[in-house]
Amino acid sequence: MTTIPSRLAQVTRISSSRADARLRVIDLYRGWVRAAPEICTLYALSVTPAYVRHCIRQKFEQNRHVTDPRAIEVLLLKGQQELQETVNCWKQTDHIYGILLKNQERPQRTFLQKFYEGRDEDVVLPAASGVV
Repeated sequence: MTTIPSRLAQVTRISSSRADARLRVIDLYRGWVRAAPEICTLYALSVTPAYVRHCIRQKFEQNRHVTDPRAIEVLLLKGQQELQETVNCWKQTDHIYGILLKNQERPQRTFLQKFYEGRDEDVVLPAASGVV
C-alpha cells in the first residue's frame, strides 16, 4: 500500500470556541477509529481492529477532564500528528504496541516503594517492550 504523506496534512488553526474545539476533537477521534483496520494491516498487529478502537477510546477518555483551551489545542495538534505518522507508516511496530496499546497507568505506590525504585516522580515510565 502506497502512502501519500500529505494525505492527512492539515493547516494549523486555533479553535474559536469550546464548541469548535469539541467538534475538532470528535473529528480527530473519528479519524483514529476509521484508521484502526488500516493500522492493524500496516503494522501486522496481532490484535483486532476492535481492540485498537478500544485503546483509542481509552486514550481519549484519559484527557476528557481537560478544560483549558490552550491545552486542548496542544492535544489536538499532537493527536493529529500521531495519526498522520501512524497511518503513513512512519512508526515501528513497537511504537504502536508501546504507545497506543499499552496501558500507561501505574498502580499507586507508597513513599517507600518509590524510594526503593530510586525515583520519586511518576513521570518516568518504563520503555515499551513491544509485547502485549
